[in-house]
Amino acid sequence: MSKKKYTFIDLFAGCGGLSEGFLQTGRYEALAHVEWEQPMVETLRHRLVSKWGETEDEAKRKVILFDIQKTDELIDGLWSDDANAKYGLQNSDDVKTTGLKGLVGKKHVDFIIGGPPCQAYSIHGRATDKDSMNNDYRNFLFESFCKVVDAFHPDVFVFENVGGLLSARPGGIPVRNRIYDAFTNIGYQIRKPEEMPSALYDAANFNVPQHRPRVIILGIRHDSKLDLDDLYKSIEKEQNPKVKLTVRDAIGQLPALYPLPKQVKEGRYVRSHQLNPQPDITQHDARNHGPRERAIFKEWVEKSMNHISHQAMIDYYFKKTGHKTLYQKYKSLEWDKPSHTVVAHLSKDGYMFIHPDSKQQRSITIREAACLMTFPMDYQFLGSTPYNYKMIGNAVPVNFASAIARGLYKALDKKK
Repeated sequence: MSKKKYTFIDLFAGCGGLSEGFLQTGRYEALAHVEWEQPMVETLRHRLVSKWGETEDEAKRKVILFDIQKTDELIDGLWSDDANAKYGLQNSDDVKTTGLKGLVGKKHVDFIIGGPPCQAYSIHGRATDKDSMNNDYRNFLFESFCKVVDAFHPDVFVFENVGGLLSARPGGIPVRNRIYDAFTNIGYQIRKPEEMPSALYDAANFNVPQHRPRVIILGIRHDSKLDLDDLYKSIEKEQNPKVKLTVRDAIGQLPALYPLPKQVKEGRYVRSHQLNPQPDITQHDARNHGPRERAIFKEWVEKSMNHISHQAMIDYYFKKTGHKTLYQKYKSLEWDKPSHTVVAHLSKDGYMFIHPDSKQQRSITIREAACLMTFPMDYQFLGSTPYNYKMIGNAVPVNFASAIARGLYKALDKKK
């Protein structure tokens, strides 16, 4: 007898890392995915068609391009003229008129999952913003998540975010206190603010070749027969902390990309090319790097400069570029360790993600970034190169998402 498939809505879906992980288990049915940036929406729609058997019409219905801050319109439909003008042509007509409620219909929503944008909570983001992100609207996107939970009353919600959430204090009030109050006020049990640090997990312990600390806030209805601690324990059983996947495990099999032996100039850059091209490996092309950058990358890797002091890194950057900085500007991956956290800043440059082979003298490719996030090799990212890096850096690693999904359905199966 086939086992029950649990339904879910994915909010702040991005390019689909969290959804992909849940779908890979074979135990979940996606009812809707909500995202407000078009390249991410197009990427996720393409994945649902190419991998998960959705028709193009159904993928367009399920993946909604919309700003979740317009929460009432998202839930109920009847979009305003402004919303119709901005998002109308990109979505199905029935979604515009009936919203998420029309899309879900009479189906019960078992899970609402998602991770609001993390920049406002990240420690680096606060350190580099003149107002320490206190005035950033993203501090309060959890309120929209909360409204959707209140509208559909799922059995469980999964709220994923950066570890910096634990220390963020917009308006002088800890955001974890705000989150706790918001969800308890709508009838959900979550861990108390002082208990939330125990929900901080490193994706490297879940078969992800990358250190990526993330807070997983689970919530269950107050009238639920589920036990919150049982859910967390079931997820924790999916950990494999004794075996850490490495950069070599993730990208060591990909073809090398060396600088051309002859300098074929395009502007001030020299383009790299792919040796032994493999047509089934896509989106594996090196960025253009000029002679200065290539020399820096080569030296950085050969001299293992990740391990020099912070001040030495600052001095090195000034020596090479003539510019001053307070922050580290270069970092290389290391073959036999997990990567450091893959971030959306890759859309700007790859200087903090130098390839560990000094001969290649480059930053990592889109495909290499995706492999570090455990996206399958056939996952195609649509849109511009900067958007590809951005959506990958903002995603939930697929293996981490799958581990969360497995832990949850095992707990629910056992309870039922």
